[in-house]
Amino acid sequence: MARSDLLISLVKSGRQSPDPRFRSTVEALIAEERSKQHTVLADQLSAALVNGSAGQQRSAAGSMTVVGDLLYELSAQRSLDDLMLPAHAREELAQLIEEQQRIDLLRSYSLNPRHRVLLVGPPGNGKTSVAHGLAHDLAVPLLVIRYEGLIGSYLGETASRLRKVFDYARQRACVLFLDEFDTVGKERGDVHETGEIKRVVSTLLLQMDDLPAHVVIVTATNHAELLDRAVWRRFELRLKLPPPTLKQIDEHWRRLFGGFRIGEYKPANLSQELRGATYSEIEDLFLDVARRAVLAGPEPDMKQIVGERVASWKKRVKAAGKRRD
Repeated sequence: MARSDLLISLVKSGRQSPDPRFRSTVEALIAEERSKQHTVLADQLSAALVNGSAGQQRSAAGSMTVVGDLLYELSAQRSLDDLMLPAHAREELAQLIEEQQRIDLLRSYSLNPRHRVLLVGPPGNGKTSVAHGLAHDLAVPLLVIRYEGLIGSYLGETASRLRKVFDYARQRACVLFLDEFDTVGKERGDVHETGEIKRVVSTLLLQMDDLPAHVVIVTATNHAELLDRAVWRRFELRLKLPPPTLKQIDEHWRRLFGGFRIGEYKPANLSQELRGATYSEIEDLFLDVARRAVLAGPEPDMKQIVGERVASWKKRVKAAGKRRD
């Protein structure tokens, strides 16, 4: 019998073992096989361990895999170097990457790298991009929770599905991303919440505690005040991503436009116009300007295009009732 068949048979016969060391050993083996690009064997071992509960479907785009009803698996295309981040956040993330890349050295001293990250800040200021950047720079898949598949209407259903998510993620080196984290990490002492959310949070805590160090879990929330205190304490790295300052808006525009000629508009002037914008809004506006410039022909009137796009952005902000600094 081939070595691979022996391993699969061994996992099948031992998957009901109450000893947690069996599961952790098999998960480490699966992660190692994936790192060697032995994906067929890794998938077979994974299926043997979880009894085939994690089906996959490749999307038409090719860069995303739908894992059952619970996860998207993405190939991240954006580095942390492409992002505008606070200096402290950039330094901490660089250190986390170094720890993950030198995990064998740390383990030789009975140490593990940090692998639990909480990102806090208003929408549009880089939380999702940080998850993508970490996956890209670590050269691992990005697994994104599908809340429409995770949240169930029956008692205990959400907690059960959450366990499946972690069971799948722990079998490989990856970044597991939970956006809108307050959806599943709510304060259990809230008198308005049902007993179901308490079960979900308890399951979440157990799964996070048992997550191997080769899985980097990144969570993001706009409402940190809603998180359970025990959940909050689980994170080794807690980073705030605030809206850009006027100086950062100016720097971001200069990065985006580069040698792009925009008539009488200069990045410094645009920064004043866009005071209060998020990074996401700035990038959307740049793409809007670039599209109109391309469609306008070989010699577009950039002053007019930029003016029209900025005016349109201001109208959308006003319509949404957004407060400006």
